Amino acid sequence: MVTVSYREFAKLDLRAGTIVKVEVVEGADKLYRITVDLGTEKRTLVAGLRPYYEMADLQGKQVIMIANLEPKIIRGIPSQGMLLAADDGKTVALLRPDRKVENGAKIL
Repeated sequence: MVTVSYREFAKLDLRAGTIVKVEVVEGADKLYRITVDLGTEKRTLVAGLRPYYEMADLQGKQVIMIANLEPKIIRGIPSQGMLLAADDGKTVALLRPDRKVENGAKIL
């Protein structure tokens, strides 16, 4: 395991947001194009969640994302952040607030 300093960790901007749109990425077996509402803006993300979640299961879910991740082009789609998830080798589970918070709320 690689360790990071608190100073490095503190650079991450973790935010709560709600998934408002999910689309299949054409030609990709694992990818969804996901739109997340962060309260003041909506972000597009590309996530490899198709093997683990149906589109309807993601729609409307509040999630935690890294909001200040450098954008990356994936299959021609600008991905503007990353959803946080846990993977134990059998199951992938999105990390979510345990109660509803305002979209854009900072994760402490």
